Amino acid sequence: SSVMDAVQSVPVASQGQQVRVGDNGFAMVGIGKSLYHHPMIKTLFYGDIPPDLATVPEDSVQVSPLVPGADSLDELEADTCHGLVMRAPPNTIERRHEIALGLRALREGAPLTILAANDKGGTRLARELAAFGVDVSDEPKRRHRICMGMRPKDLIGIEDALRKGAMRLHPELNLTTQPGLFSWDRIDPGTVALLEVLPKLVGNIADFGCGYGAISKTVIKSDAVTNLIGFDLDRRAIKAARMNINDPRFTTAWIDIAAKGVGASNLDAIVMNPPFHRAGVEDQALGLAMIGRAADASRKGGTLWLTANRHLPYEAVLKSRFKSMRIVVDAHGFKVIEAKK
Repeated sequence: SSVMDAVQSVPVASQGQQVRVGDNGFAMVGIGKSLYHHPMIKTLFYGDIPPDLATVPEDSVQVSPLVPGADSLDELEADTCHGLVMRAPPNTIERRHEIALGLRALREGAPLTILAANDKGGTRLARELAAFGVDVSDEPKRRHRICMGMRPKDLIGIEDALRKGAMRLHPELNLTTQPGLFSWDRIDPGTVALLEVLPKLVGNIADFGCGYGAISKTVIKSDAVTNLIGFDLDRRAIKAARMNINDPRFTTAWIDIAAKGVGASNLDAIVMNPPFHRAGVEDQALGLAMIGRAADASRKGGTLWLTANRHLPYEAVLKSRFKSMRIVVDAHGFKVIEAKK
């Protein structure tokens, strides 16, 4: 049976389609802009907004690419939205790009609230907004900065921010990628360590947290791979991976693996370089949850290949959820582990 049989609740997104996640936690496919048509849009909100820092109106529409099922901010028509509440991303280029997208979508005079932690761009937020021509207040609260203002008639420099933060072909990588994606402009050392020892895989394979497809692009070179599905929390990563891997055996799903799992239980092999940061802060529970989801999704005798920073405490959960495990590589601050179900 194929990967797509195993995860039959997660349909494939072909070119021009977008995977969303429904109430049951599984992906649903929709076509283009029809997903994003909200004739009565009142306010956009972006990301996880702490209720003690900002209020999100009840009729708001989520537009963060890190929330499966959210609408796409870059698909919204200019000058159509009535307000924006955003928790800005920590990466500078990404943050300016996403703020520029939000400003472009707003009507003139629409209220906006943009916040960020002090050490995640908050101290620069008011200056960045002023550079776009937006006059804002700048309130410190609970180690955050909260900027409030209105969309001016004329915006300054948003095209430059949109260009610098856009998805593009990276000439040195020869891969499509985008600022804000994990290790967006280089193949990270953990992935390199995994690819150096990864054998040719056979059968139905999954890449948990596929990013823009750096690992999957190598895995799919094996003729013995029947199907390979890349799962990721980030809509932009899914889009880039589809652009980077032109093979009918490769499909993708936009889903929160740690929270939802993937609905499979018969995968022959899983590869992953699991994330251990959430909103720029280390969160080891993410990787631990993804290892548990990998165990759930593997068939008996199935294999997990995992790469991670040496300090991450994954061995105990691997030993408890898999029949055997071995550390294949332990060098330069990284470890590569093979576990058998």
